[in-house]
Amino acid sequence: MGAFYEFNEKVLTMIEIKRTNILLKPDSSRVFFRPLEFVNRERVIRVMARVMSLSEDQVDKESAKVMERFGNRHHKLEAFFIKRYETVKDMMILDSSMSRAKQLLIGSYFCQEYSLEAAALFNPSIVPDPDQSGLPEGAMRFIMSLRATGEGHISSLVFRSGIVHGEGRVELMETSRYATAPEEAPDPEYCKGLFERKLHELGLLDTFVQNMMQSLPAQFTFQELKKTVDLTLKKNRLMHLEQQNVLQSVTALAKANYLIRFSPGQKISERLIFPSSPSESNGIEDARFVAFREDDGQITYYATYTAYDGKVTFPQLIETKDFLTFKLSTLNGSEVQNKGMALFPRKINGHYAMISRQDGENIFLMYSDMLHFWHDKKILMRPTYPWEFLQLGNCGSPIETKDGWLLLTHGVGAMRQYSIGCILLDLDNPGEIICRLPYPLITPDQTEREGYVPNVVYTCGYMEHAGHLVIPYGMSDSCVGFATVEMEDLLSELKKYPVKGK
Repeated sequence: MGAFYEFNEKVLTMIEIKRTNILLKPDSSRVFFRPLEFVNRERVIRVMARVMSLSEDQVDKESAKVMERFGNRHHKLEAFFIKRYETVKDMMILDSSMSRAKQLLIGSYFCQEYSLEAAALFNPSIVPDPDQSGLPEGAMRFIMSLRATGEGHISSLVFRSGIVHGEGRVELMETSRYATAPEEAPDPEYCKGLFERKLHELGLLDTFVQNMMQSLPAQFTFQELKKTVDLTLKKNRLMHLEQQNVLQSVTALAKANYLIRFSPGQKISERLIFPSSPSESNGIEDARFVAFREDDGQITYYATYTAYDGKVTFPQLIETKDFLTFKLSTLNGSEVQNKGMALFPRKINGHYAMISRQDGENIFLMYSDMLHFWHDKKILMRPTYPWEFLQLGNCGSPIETKDGWLLLTHGVGAMRQYSIGCILLDLDNPGEIICRLPYPLITPDQTEREGYVPNVVYTCGYMEHAGHLVIPYGMSDSCVGFATVEMEDLLSELKKYPVKGK
């Protein structure tokens, strides 16, 4: 093995990896507004009482100060202040008329700015933009998602846009200074059969919950579920704490499946998806986007991602057609475990296919007839070479080529160094590895080694255009760079290393 690996170190230069001069760093000035919550109701009442003690003249002056200081940093800030006022106004101890300035001022005390990228910007994924109009000949517009990490190490999903020109040059579009969260659908609907199936999988569908679910229709809304849960709690005041926790878990499952919408006027770099469900309370991590071709030829953009509640990771799914409306939902089944699931860009022999890493060490292949349910897996690839002895995983969804499915992998070696590798899978039977590059395609160089997590290069998705493989990648969990490689060169090099028996 040693001699074999040494030989391949010598031929590493045969593949020319072109690192671009693009360096996308976190920008702490990109902030958005979000609620400032207080668990203590009495504290909320005291804050409002202090504002109510001000004269109208004082209110006008203080409200103007807030808007002067923060108004030019955000879109629709006044509307959000009013929205926040509406959520707390029922705690007012007196009924009295309320000027708009006073409503704005009260609302501002229950808001805060959050710096999305204060800590890091990394783990990119890239897909073709649904809109390819107005481009130079031979160019393709792309959308890139990134994991942004801010205060409290909470991760959210942000976007950038750019162009890959015909000669392989990558150009990033200017990033807007604004960042805005979407509007959440007011009352999402759920399929009772699928919902009960997930409850059963989670061990929550006991006799008590079954009886409660019987009162719900085949298609029910979140408000209908919440009303049923509240009524059940009211009728069973003496129920055990364990049963109360189960009912709370039922509601939390519903909250993990929701719909959000952005305004069409928002630039792609202004859109952000911030954690909103209990399962995401500590972060939305590592989205792997893929342009999936449906059976009817339509393109749907799916992304697997990791929801993190501070203790447990939950693999989940994002679905969008236009990057304006997003459906976020749970992935279900006994094999929905760990991180790093990546969907193939089309069905294989009539089945959905997914690359995964259930045990945190090896790469697996999964098939399913239902996009949201995954019950079977089989081993695809184990650590074999020194640079991947600790761990293997995928670097996003595979790309279909004339020679097979091109899949970038990540390998973890000595001193927990992450590198990017490459394999080729059979087109009709991706459970068979045709070729496997025995050395890393990209390892962290001296300019990429330092960061929040040192010695890491990592990507969650890559794209081919006009014969060029474009690879955005995170550098030591801190910032993002780009590399390109000629597809023909890469495939030719891969074919030098057929897997035994192929």
